[in-house]
Amino acid sequence: MSNVRMKDAGDTGNSAWVTFRYWGVLAAKLAVLLVLLKALDLFIVRLIPPPPKLFNVVREPPLSYMILILAFWLLTASAIFAVTWDHRLRCRTCLRRLRMPVTTGSWKNVLFSRPRTEYICPYGHGTLKIEDLQITGHSEPDWEANEDIWKELISLDKASQLDKSSKE
Repeated sequence: MSNVRMKDAGDTGNSAWVTFRYWGVLAAKLAVLLVLLKALDLFIVRLIPPPPKLFNVVREPPLSYMILILAFWLLTASAIFAVTWDHRLRCRTCLRRLRMPVTTGSWKNVLFSRPRTEYICPYGHGTLKIEDLQITGHSEPDWEANEDIWKELISLDKASQLDKSSKE
């Protein structure tokens, strides 16, 4: 997983803290995963110890040991992939899962409107745009932070209440 470009629509002054928190949670998830995998590794070594050295020559390990180590490696790789994939589709502000994937663009007209999928935060913190077609190489997901939508809705409600009160 690589860097994600972040555009702040309304700079609230805490964008560095939000970015730090986002990457900090990913680091914490990976640290917990590392501890769990190390515990599993210690259990595997106790279950089937590696073959002993005889006259400083390592004998070929038994097939059961090799299969167990292969399964452990596959479990480790898939667990790291699952953690990073899950974290990629989370809101950069509140860390909730992004919802409502919307496909935009056209597969027939890739020159003018390239296909991509947009995910939005259920609380309106921002939108994540992920390119579906990457002809020119890997393009990073584009996170666009929204201004506080509740402020706009409240201001519209207050304006309508003022209009009602002025008409009376």
